[in-house]
Order: sequence, then C-alpha cells, then structure tokens
Amino acid sequence: MNRKILITASLLGLTSVILGAFAAHGLKALISEESLQTFETGVRYQMYHAILLLFVGSTSLIAQNTKRLVFYFVLVGVIFFSGSIYGLATNPLTAFDFRTVALITPIGGLLLILAWGFLFKDFLKLKSKNDN
Repeated sequence: MNRKILITASLLGLTSVILGAFAAHGLKALISEESLQTFETGVRYQMYHAILLLFVGSTSLIAQNTKRLVFYFVLVGVIFFSGSIYGLATNPLTAFDFRTVALITPIGGLLLILAWGFLFKDFLKLKSKNDN
C-alpha cells in the first residue's frame, strides 16, 4: 500500500507542477484572470494533497486501514475537486459544458475533508511518550 500511495503522490505532484506551468504560460492569454486564479486553486489543492500522500505513505504512525481510506478519499477527492475546477476554469475553451458536472466539486472537497478527518481520528489514538 505504501508504494501505491507514494507513486500516486509523486504523480499528483508531477502533474500539478505541469498544470501550474501550463496555466501560467499557456492559459494566460486564453482565459480570464478570474478563471486563471480558479485553475491555480485546483493546482494548489492537488499539490497540497500530493504532499499529504507523501507523508501518509512514508510514516508508520498511521494505521494501514486509515492509510487505505486516506489514499482513496484523497485520490477521488483530488480528481473530483481539482479536476472539476480545471474543467470549469477552461470551460470556454471546450465543447463540453463543465457547469453540468459542477456539483462534483463540493463532493471532492468533502472527500478531502474526510481524509483529513480520518487522519485526525487516527492521531488521537496515538500514545504520547508521557502515557504509560
């Protein structure tokens, strides 16, 4: 599981850098400033969660079941949240109207929140060095 999490983390990080560069250099002349900022929000959240997965995949402080839940919630959450934001921000450039699937954005956000919540719950179970 750790290997899968770390590979996914690196792929999410890699694509967020590529998408960020694409937005800064390729989209700047094609979409409004507001849409560009929206696109960059998707990139930022994708990178945040790539870094989160790097941590999750490389620590032994998190239970394997929690790692699995966090992995799937983050993966689907980033696809729904950031992916829909990318589509909405570039909507004028495509034939598909991404506003028809805009409701997946908050679902993706909820999945990301749940991932953090499961981590929080797992960390509350950790014994501190002063606990005997």
